[in-house]
Amino acid sequence: MLQQELDLLVIGAGSGGVRAARMAAQRGAKVAVAEMAALGGTCVNVGCIPKKLYSYAAHYAEAFDEAHGYGWPVQAPAFDWDMLKANRAAEIGRLNTVYGVVLEGAGVTLVKGRARIVSPHEVEVNGERYRARHILVATGGHPLIPQVPGGEHAVSSNEMFDLPRFPRRLVVIGAGYIACEMASIFRGLGAQVTQLVRGSRLLQGFDDDIAAFLAAEMTKKGVDIRLATHLQHAERRADGVLLVATHEGEVIEADTVLCATGRGPNTRGLGLEEVGVTLGSRGEVVVDAQYRSSVPSILAVGDVTDRVQLTPVALAEAMVVVDQLFGSGQRSMSYEFIPTAVFTHPGIGTVGLTEAQARKQLAKVRTYQSEFKSLKHTLSGSAERTLMKLVVDDASDRVVGLHMVGAEAGEIVQGFAVAMKAGATKAHFDATIGIHPTAAEEFVTMREPLGR
Repeated sequence: MLQQELDLLVIGAGSGGVRAARMAAQRGAKVAVAEMAALGGTCVNVGCIPKKLYSYAAHYAEAFDEAHGYGWPVQAPAFDWDMLKANRAAEIGRLNTVYGVVLEGAGVTLVKGRARIVSPHEVEVNGERYRARHILVATGGHPLIPQVPGGEHAVSSNEMFDLPRFPRRLVVIGAGYIACEMASIFRGLGAQVTQLVRGSRLLQGFDDDIAAFLAAEMTKKGVDIRLATHLQHAERRADGVLLVATHEGEVIEADTVLCATGRGPNTRGLGLEEVGVTLGSRGEVVVDAQYRSSVPSILAVGDVTDRVQLTPVALAEAMVVVDQLFGSGQRSMSYEFIPTAVFTHPGIGTVGLTEAQARKQLAKVRTYQSEFKSLKHTLSGSAERTLMKLVVDDASDRVVGLHMVGAEAGEIVQGFAVAMKAGATKAHFDATIGIHPTAAEEFVTMREPLGR
């Protein structure tokens, strides 16, 4: 039985899906969203939000210790894992409710259940069919677990926020931003953390100096990073302890093993290929510049397209789709100078090209770099240091890359991203007065390029 005739049916109520549905409805379109899980998608439920909350929690232990240098000789109280989980769950529940209210307020129909596309204009949910002029796939992605013996004993990042017991010994498999963030967070919360990295470095795709500096800082904070180390197999002893074997024959005991080795698009079971939608080698929906698939009535945004896996990118893509379908069609998306942060300890903020990328694309490049101990840590007793780096196109003097490892890196880099998007040159940076004393002022006081 056909339930409704719609202008837009969105599959997935994550960041991109909710934004598209809400904005389309506000433009007068008749819109429905199909979602089988909690509203808000990965970001709200098992991604950005809980990760940032846990990162805040992890900083308190070192904050108690650092307070001694400022005249507060306090002892850190015992950490309560169950309390953190409960408070996080309450906040996520509140956000789930907010998403529902936002959709309802915009006049969007929420359909709970698993959706399957049965024709270029029809979607089936719970045995009921909905017809729509346009279908938007915004189903996001899922963690990938490597196929190794004993891999079933590992957990993904999805489960890390609600583990039944706090893992006193944690093994993290992976070198990407999720692996590094989880290693940092759980080390800060008090776990003994071993990070197994298959390659020769952390954070492939990030600037080399930034990745190397972060590895050194994480090591100083107690994360045991093992480079060029392969997971061979895992097994669970009768007493519940996990044994992780590496290719070198070492066996590491752990309470929890986290596999953070990448994410894949959620396209399985959606009926995409059956209706003629082309999928890429990783199962992603292949789209054009207007986010249309090979079937013109079916579009896709966000992680399911496997382009840039960032919540703000999904939001921006959703706005382009709404404008294309129900607006002037003039809006477009630029993937140049997308800022991002990694919530490690210390954190990373980055925007633009790495030095290696710049040297491949540009005739001549200048780089500027500054490493220092922040003012806070002159009394805190912490050995943490900060690194800042600029990459400049020599021909135009334009700043094409800006990278930082240090406290509040994401907050600092966000503002500089605006300047870079506007085409700021190194001369503009040099002419800007710094705010003193701050770490951020270092970006406008670096004068001597590195001799390389």
